[in-house]
Amino acid sequence: MKKNIILLSVMISFILSGCQSDQANNSLTTLDTNQPSEVSAEVSMDKEYGNVLVAYFSEPESDGMDAVAGASRVTEAGEILGNTEQVATWIARSIKSDMYQIESVDDYPGDHDELVDQAEKEKAENMRPKLKASIENLENYDTIFIGYPIWWSDLPMPVYSFFEEEDFSGKTIILFSTHGGSGFANTEEIIRGLEPDATVELSSFTVSRNDVSQSQALVQEWLANFEGTK
Repeated sequence: MKKNIILLSVMISFILSGCQSDQANNSLTTLDTNQPSEVSAEVSMDKEYGNVLVAYFSEPESDGMDAVAGASRVTEAGEILGNTEQVATWIARSIKSDMYQIESVDDYPGDHDELVDQAEKEKAENMRPKLKASIENLENYDTIFIGYPIWWSDLPMPVYSFFEEEDFSGKTIILFSTHGGSGFANTEEIIRGLEPDATVELSSFTVSRNDVSQSQALVQEWLANFEGTK
């Protein structure tokens, strides 16, 4: 559990990480684990992790970019998913956990340039966007996978809202992210500072947005760090 898997893009473009689809709502979602996927491997989490939830933040770039040119989303079984949403889906499907999408009350623009500007403005003003809902029955979960894109070498501001509004005391947190060339930036340390009473695992996963569609096997390899002894 000591190793970060970091994929750096050969071409470092756009500071803002590719954003995600808003198709899922804010309620807890249970995935169909029988959906087709490139790597159909299940991971049995070690019993020490208890009940597990996968939470992620995602926003779409729905205007003016296709999935290839924008490198901001991927297609699985004909469905458009955001990069972080795709990784979250693979994780939840592998470990058979519920999913939770972090969503702000105010919608973000679908245009890439407008979204970049909005993210920059929120960071400059240290905003805390209001979220649509909190996690239902958080007390039922022992371990939370938390995923997010890297925006301006930082957490998206709604993710700050999420950490400040939810109580993760006594929980185990496992981090994953997508990025445009910066890796995790300093976000792992930021989260440890925000959640001093939680255990933030050293083993985390980050992937360049340009490589997400080819990264499922790497996600599986990383998840093996948390697998129980057979």
